[in-house]
Amino acid sequence: MEICGGQTHTLIRYGIDELLSGAVELIHGPGCPVCVTPLEKIDRAIAIARREGVIFTTFGDMMRVPGSSGDLLSAKAEGGDVRMVYSPLDAVSLAEKYPDRQVVFFAVGFETTAPANAMAVKIAKEKGIRNFSVLVSHVLVPPAIDFLMSSPDVEIDGFIAPGHVCTVMGYTEYEDLAEKYNVPFVVAGFEPLDLLQGIAMLVDMLESGEVDVKNQYTRSVCRLGNPNARRVVEEVFEVSDMVWRGIGLIPKSGLKLREAYADYDAERRFSVGRINVEESPVCIAGEILQGKKKPIDCPAFGKECTLEHPLGAPMVSSEGACAAYYNFGRIKGG
Repeated sequence: MEICGGQTHTLIRYGIDELLSGAVELIHGPGCPVCVTPLEKIDRAIAIARREGVIFTTFGDMMRVPGSSGDLLSAKAEGGDVRMVYSPLDAVSLAEKYPDRQVVFFAVGFETTAPANAMAVKIAKEKGIRNFSVLVSHVLVPPAIDFLMSSPDVEIDGFIAPGHVCTVMGYTEYEDLAEKYNVPFVVAGFEPLDLLQGIAMLVDMLESGEVDVKNQYTRSVCRLGNPNARRVVEEVFEVSDMVWRGIGLIPKSGLKLREAYADYDAERRFSVGRINVEESPVCIAGEILQGKKKPIDCPAFGKECTLEHPLGAPMVSSEGACAAYYNFGRIKGG
């Protein structure tokens, strides 16, 4: 199983999965943070974006993720001030530019984006910027792997660990998982040769019975990660339980703002109230995110669900498995 959605896109784009067909089966994991952002959080974001006096900022791939009814683009079309930014610091700058407006940044992602989002909150506090807040939906990779491996019907022999996450956090947590579940891990990059080498390293470990974590992505990753990035994340955020879209509650698999930074929590600042959510009845995104099925197993894939009219987040996100299959022609009968 490759965890990162960026790795999934490389594997599908270059046909590596088809090249290895019959020898190695590649299973796509829940490595798309946009895809696993809970539906309730999307609906909450839309509700806040519709508020008078709010500038709601987000990365581009969150704009079209479907909520229960509509998305952030539809909120913008209805008059909400929704803006795409390239960095959370852009949102901090907007808050400085418009002191009479409330600027909210949608802080989504794995450990990869957590340092920049933490730094934005830290800078806003240091500057005394009171009209900036973040809607946090950060998720952590190791607890998700732990959750998947504890499933009674799991059939995963090894993992390609996410290179960008490990650049920040290192890979000591994966060493614990390797020992706990007796499976090898290889931290890999995102180019075709990175992944081919990573897969070859995993196969060698499996054939020799070696259980360990090896690092293919040595040009970016070291065992302990980036200490400065980890330090700012630990200062601003603390670990919390998190609901993953399509999967459910995974204990200690997310991040939330520490009490010292609670004034910058958009959920506290904007009382949206209880939100009842409802997923598409034909979308099987949850099973795809858990590696139990492939996008082509979904009855709606390429029919009711397309890039133009997505039913689920994996078709929307630039890292989603469904988008990869659709973009690179993996459509039955296509």
